[in-house]
Amino acid sequence: MLSADSAAIVRATLPVVGASLDAITTRFYETMFAERPELLDGLFNRGNQANGEQRRALAGSIAAFATWLLEHPDERPDELLARIAHKHTAVGVTDDQYTIVHKYLFGAIAHVLGEAVTPEVAAAWDEVYWLMAGALIAQEARIYAEVGACNGATWRQWRVTARQEEAPDVVSFLLRPADDGPVPPARPGQYVSVRVRMPDGVHQLRQYTLSSAGDLRRITVKRVRGVPDGEVSTLLHETVRPGDGLTLSAPFGDVALGDGDAPLVLVSAGIGGTPIVAMLEHLAATGSRRRLLLLHADRSPAEHALREDMRHLAPERTFWYETGATAPDRDGRMDLEGVEIPEGAIAYLCGPVPFMRDVRAQLLKAGVAARDIHYEVFGPDLWLAAD
Repeated sequence: MLSADSAAIVRATLPVVGASLDAITTRFYETMFAERPELLDGLFNRGNQANGEQRRALAGSIAAFATWLLEHPDERPDELLARIAHKHTAVGVTDDQYTIVHKYLFGAIAHVLGEAVTPEVAAAWDEVYWLMAGALIAQEARIYAEVGACNGATWRQWRVTARQEEAPDVVSFLLRPADDGPVPPARPGQYVSVRVRMPDGVHQLRQYTLSSAGDLRRITVKRVRGVPDGEVSTLLHETVRPGDGLTLSAPFGDVALGDGDAPLVLVSAGIGGTPIVAMLEHLAATGSRRRLLLLHADRSPAEHALREDMRHLAPERTFWYETGATAPDRDGRMDLEGVEIPEGAIAYLCGPVPFMRDVRAQLLKAGVAARDIHYEVFGPDLWLAAD
């Protein structure tokens, strides 16, 4: 892994680099997009660029990877990088793009830190970068091979066969391959990228979990409202109708339902229920006899997308609503006090990060092992702590 000389330099400079990562990543994206604007067309999410999420995610990944190398010098951090690798393959990242990123990232480091970046410091952090890049490239090559694609070529045309209004600002699209070919397999919990051309001619990608992965694919899209509104979700809600075509990637995602006999606790909030419903459908379709406990929180029954799917597929369930709850549903936010968590359970979580942090702590308190709590994060990976 990291050489002894480089490890010593990285350890000594990590506090300074870490404190400057926001400035470094800001400079990195500014200069890269100024000189390579084509990267914004069909690769980078400009919404996450505008709100700073992508910048924070990159900074967090660099700091976390460097810290891992120092604390675990004899281990490969494959698990740490798996989620990033899946998200990279979902947008079609290619090997050559790591060289582009390297150029602008190290230019930003030199610009922000100035004379502190001696040749020795630059060489040590260069080693960190290429260890991380090499590990990601290897993982991404394996993932591409698993879906039968080569270096980013995962796109396929699909046709919308039906549109279903699930809740206010939530709509599902049922899709089949436009060429009427076979539907490739997907694991319950995985997502696809949807690639659309915006009114200004720029292509944008967004990831949507498959809320059903049978003979027809189903994605369930929540319209993002804010300042500004979500441009892709708004476009899908306002313009896509049955008969229209959509460009989808192959399915990706490392948080997918695993096989086994252990009891399952499926936990979600809001639109985070989409992968949970896909898991419920899979368990029903395969005749699973595993004990299953479903826990879901939402603002109100009317805003609970896919509510009837959950009610039909999970007899043992508890719903929490901030308003409008009627027995047996519960009022307020999710509180596991009094909820019997099966011994030896494996839990899957999906929802906003603050929600998952809170519920994860409650599950740990209830006796669920940390290694058995799996979670999916919306947007760029925010490196939810795994302690």
